[in-house]
Amino acid sequence: MASAGTAPARIPATNPTTTSIPPHMLAAARVRSGAGWFYWIAGLSLINSAVVIFGGNFHFVIGLGMTAVVDALAKQVGSAGVALDIVINGIIAGIFFLFGSFARKAQKWAFAVGMAIYALDALLLLMVKDILSVGFHAYALYAIYRGFSAIAQMRSASAAHAMSGAAIEPR
Repeated sequence: MASAGTAPARIPATNPTTTSIPPHMLAAARVRSGAGWFYWIAGLSLINSAVVIFGGNFHFVIGLGMTAVVDALAKQVGSAGVALDIVINGIIAGIFFLFGSFARKAQKWAFAVGMAIYALDALLLLMVKDILSVGFHAYALYAIYRGFSAIAQMRSASAAHAMSGAAIEPR
């Protein structure tokens, strides 16, 4: 039996190749994404330290091994160690926050130095056999490197876009 009624409207399929997102905008998004990892590293390292200070027993694998070392040393010192822990880990997290801020502005040095320090941190974690954290550090380094490598693409695409006469919005 046939039923009376209307057929659903046909929705045309979208073709991702016809979507015209300018290449400089795609590359800029990749730069911001790579830079954003520095913010996550800083924030989750601070959370890891707060968990240790308040007696918790877990950590985020994206956090820094060097802040975990400071946490362990601070616990041995006692109450004075808590203040030092907050100050030292605050400085370390602040440095990673600054890497994120400068990397977001497509500063290659911030990506390079931040990745180098994070790679050294991965070696520290490898020494204490925290393999899960080392693996996540490797993935984060890859994601940060993608942002770093997109800087050249962003600059060349922006130059080509500017030469074509189109206006570029500053970010």
